[in-house]
Amino acid sequence: MASEPFVRASLGDCRFYEQRFPKPDDLVMVIVRRIADMGAYVSLLEYNNIEGMILMSELSKRRFRSVSKLIRVGKTEVVMVLRVDESKGYIDLSKRRVSPEDIVKCEEKYSIAKLVQTIVRHVAQTKGMTVDELNSRVTWPLDRKYGSAHEAFKEAVAEPDEVFGGLDVAEDVKEALLSDIKRRLTPQAIKLRVRLDVCCFGYEGVTAVKDALMKAHTISTEGQEMEMSVKLIAPPQYVLIGSCLDRQLGMKKMKEAMDLVKDEITRRGGTFVQKSEIIVVGGEDERHLNELLREAAEDEEGDEEEESDEEQDETMGEIGEDVPEDEVEGEDGAEVDEKGEAKEAKATHQENGKEDGDGGEDGEDKE
Repeated sequence: MASEPFVRASLGDCRFYEQRFPKPDDLVMVIVRRIADMGAYVSLLEYNNIEGMILMSELSKRRFRSVSKLIRVGKTEVVMVLRVDESKGYIDLSKRRVSPEDIVKCEEKYSIAKLVQTIVRHVAQTKGMTVDELNSRVTWPLDRKYGSAHEAFKEAVAEPDEVFGGLDVAEDVKEALLSDIKRRLTPQAIKLRVRLDVCCFGYEGVTAVKDALMKAHTISTEGQEMEMSVKLIAPPQYVLIGSCLDRQLGMKKMKEAMDLVKDEITRRGGTFVQKSEIIVVGGEDERHLNELLREAAEDEEGDEEEESDEEQDETMGEIGEDVPEDEVEGEDGAEVDEKGEAKEAKATHQENGKEDGDGGEDGEDKE
């Protein structure tokens, strides 16, 4: 761990993107360094660990009693950029403006950019270059040409000359890059799923539904880039499942398959309804999004309970706080006067004294 600062310093600027600072409304990944009265100081992982601050008012949409329930030192968080002052190096961030869906998208973007920079950093270290130098010669030009260096690296596995041609970099560096890319970017098959309602109340009925769903299988026979299958849940509910290596290609093919099913069933007098979005079956994105939505629901329930407790505490004061003193009862059930004496006890004492006085007078008469 002691050698990590030296290694980072020797590799130079290790930011993930060409711009040195994020822009307002960007979603960025940070790690919490320390918590102060004004907010939490964090390091922006994608921008060479430059410092930013999550203001205390931007931690949560709801009232909170403990900051430790919302944020902890050493934990990574997804935040939104509010303001950037490049001259002073000030970056104001917000955690409360980030939705669970934003968190999933940002984490996916961060993991892809981190994978690219892992390759670049390893090659730069082995070839005696700085990360900034290799990024300037390879990563940033590929970002501008392909939209993403990650997509360019994947294409370089099949056509390295076309991807790396024209770049100002030595041949041994290209070979090192290609070797690392082949080792780290091994494609894995993914499964996509979408729920459909397909029905037909016409003369052809079940036959029309069957023929329409069979149209989806024609996608899997074209070049074997996509394998398609259909499963029955309960009529008219079906699940269309596709398997492929490339996620974007899979999304495109799934939409083409749904269009074929829709056109066929509509032509034969039936109906077609897409009941869900196309999702990755068992993917980390789906599981993580469900976890985030569940945590958000639990936090909302906890905040509502805390607010109800606070309201109850506010309504409970000292007994007799707003009750007039002449209406407060004493321990023996009598009303208490200003001097704290029980009126009933005082009246009883006076009556007893009067009776004693009357008795004394009668005794004197008898004598």
